[in-house]
Amino acid sequence: MHLEKNLRVLSGIQPSGALHLGNYFGMMSRMIKYQEENELFCFIANYHAMTTLPDSKTLSSNTFNAACDFLALGLDPEKSTFWVQSDVPQVTELTWMLASHASVGLMDRATSYKDKIARGIKPNMGLYAYPVLMAADILLFDSQIVPVGKDQKQHLEMTRDMAIRFNNTYGETLIVPKPDIEKTTQLVPGIDGQKMSKSYNNTIPLFDTDKKLRKQI
Repeated sequence: MHLEKNLRVLSGIQPSGALHLGNYFGMMSRMIKYQEENELFCFIANYHAMTTLPDSKTLSSNTFNAACDFLALGLDPEKSTFWVQSDVPQVTELTWMLASHASVGLMDRATSYKDKIARGIKPNMGLYAYPVLMAADILLFDSQIVPVGKDQKQHLEMTRDMAIRFNNTYGETLIVPKPDIEKTTQLVPGIDGQKMSKSYNNTIPLFDTDKKLRKQI
């Protein structure tokens, strides 16, 4: 998808572990490119990571490292707005407002929640309500475009649904964002052939020693 210039583009990344090649090719490289011609809003989604990484010290360390990695790869704070999710309390305020407009039926259709539970991840309300927090992340900042992979497309559709319901109740308050689905970007396979993901424990980290990388591959 070729974007018009000067649109507000938003995306975030979870610090649930060391960033890997799948993160770079799936999201980070696109964000670094978007900052040149668009208004880029980019954040470290540490609240989302709490659903599977409750240890505060590890989460804090991962959040810091994720920010450093992004900057090292070329994200420019002079050309973008870059922040940590938990530093913006309005996100959780909007989450509650949106939750009041998210039907149980809508939430039950979230395939990513079902997939995580099927893979043995312990269910919790944070995982179940993940799409509502994601919607707040997007809608709070008047995002016009949200780059998503095919596996996140449904979540953005849910965001649009919540925004429309909210606007029908309170007037045209929220911008209903559009997806940017990069059709030419393929899923990066992990060392086991599945999609590279921290959840599958099959990732190749962006930064590691040659010895460790050779052993892992």
